[in-house]
Amino acid sequence: MKTTPVKGTRDYLPGEMAIRDYLQNVIADTYQDAGFSRIATPVIEDAVNLDKSEGGENLNLIFKILKRGQKLTSVLQAEKIEEALLSDMGLRYDLTLPLSRYFSNNRNELFTPFKVIQIDRVYRAERPQKGRLREFTQCDIDIIGNPSPDAEIDLILTTTKALKRIGIQNFQVKINDRRILKSIFSYAGFAEEDNEKLAIIFDKLDKIGIDGVKAELAEADFNEAAVSKFTGLFENSSLNLDTIAEVCDAEYIANLKYIMDTINSVTGNDFPVVFTPSLVRGQGYYTGTIFEVEAEGYSGAIAGGGRYDNLIGKFLNEDIPAVGFSIGFERIFGILMERNYEIPGRKKRIALFYDSDNYAQALSYAEELRSQYMVSVFERPKKLGKFLNKLEAQNFDGFAVFGQEDGVKLF
Repeated sequence: MKTTPVKGTRDYLPGEMAIRDYLQNVIADTYQDAGFSRIATPVIEDAVNLDKSEGGENLNLIFKILKRGQKLTSVLQAEKIEEALLSDMGLRYDLTLPLSRYFSNNRNELFTPFKVIQIDRVYRAERPQKGRLREFTQCDIDIIGNPSPDAEIDLILTTTKALKRIGIQNFQVKINDRRILKSIFSYAGFAEEDNEKLAIIFDKLDKIGIDGVKAELAEADFNEAAVSKFTGLFENSSLNLDTIAEVCDAEYIANLKYIMDTINSVTGNDFPVVFTPSLVRGQGYYTGTIFEVEAEGYSGAIAGGGRYDNLIGKFLNEDIPAVGFSIGFERIFGILMERNYEIPGRKKRIALFYDSDNYAQALSYAEELRSQYMVSVFERPKKLGKFLNKLEAQNFDGFAVFGQEDGVKLF
């Protein structure tokens, strides 16, 4: 049998888990201080829900679960086996679709606006590489039932406060509106039914540059004049909230200005909030404001989200306003570990050794020490020095031997 985890997943050592737990607890506490409540949903979702969720390219990364028993046998015995009939469930690829189903199922028991926390694992059939796992943790907050841009402001202020509390200091918030993007696509001459395909390609701008976007649009057989008019808007980098008002509804501009001005007023311009017309966000369910956080020393966005006013309506047959923000926990954790992150104010971790005839007294002494230390109790080994080396390698800070007067000795 294999001892290594499945490709694209990983094990975490005790020291790593201590840091992961600490970071997630700080994030959760910050969310709860701002009035958000925590829920949990299953990692398994109905295949129909996942397929109809407008998750963009994530729909190609769903881990599907085979039907079981007689249901699977019936499909396999058919003359023509259709792949779509082999699976009836899948693993969630984010936390937004499960939340939408959850709200729809529990609507009568929930207070609106519903301010909700989800910190949990999600799954995508990615090609594993640094910073991209198949199983990873997201830290989400969402507000359901508030159509006002005040909800976006609440999410951005709460999320940036959480980032600061875990040690992320130099960052900027990039903001855009999906409706502005659609207006730009229309202005350039693209057909409305191509908007999502255009968004997926345009979302790669930071990675492949405007020339790469132009090449992909041409390869996808879009109208040459429309491609030229569209890419020309971004080649001269002159688009801002004032100039872009010429091609879109004034309401969209006013919403963004209100969000940006309010955040700057509340924070005292503590971090930049930048209108970024090239910001897309990959998920197709976004309907309005979208935003990301980029931090110094981090590759790509470390948090992102937006408004998805139509997704819950797929379950309830009525539009329910909703907006969410997700911290990319794995990316942050990886960078912090590379920087030898230490939990601030953490109690030192020590080992207390006892002899076989004084275990009860040693346990009482350990309780006294726990007011100052995290204490693990071990029977004294024959080769104490070698054991101490192992403890130090496992991030212990020191030790004590019960019955010896020299007390705690730190490494």
